[in-house]
Amino acid sequence: MPSRTIVAKELADIFKLLAHPDRVRLIEELGAGEKDVNTLAEAMALTSTRVSQHLSLLRAHRIVDERREGRHRYYHLQQPEMAGWIVVGLDFIEGRMHNLDKSKVRAVRRIWAANANAGGAEPRD
Repeated sequence: MPSRTIVAKELADIFKLLAHPDRVRLIEELGAGEKDVNTLAEAMALTSTRVSQHLSLLRAHRIVDERREGRHRYYHLQQPEMAGWIVVGLDFIEGRMHNLDKSKVRAVRRIWAANANAGGAEPRD
């Protein structure tokens, strides 16, 4: 299989994984650094069970990793720059959404960019 085909398949698999809004938000939250399930659930206004299910899927695909400390599990992005990559994706959203208030996209960009930079991702304009 040609290398371009292999790379395209890998990228498509990542896009499929990110096709759920909760998983995009999890990556954004983890862009600020390591967090446990309860902290993530509270920040996202989701149940811990739902967050755990998404984290399990992200972990199976090597997007997140966990660290155990006693009975607690803390999750972090294996590649923190992924949070910055999602922030850059907002450029595409802003350009194609004609019925979306662009000020809302800009507000999300500020929050997500701060989280991505807090977690060590490269800052991007």
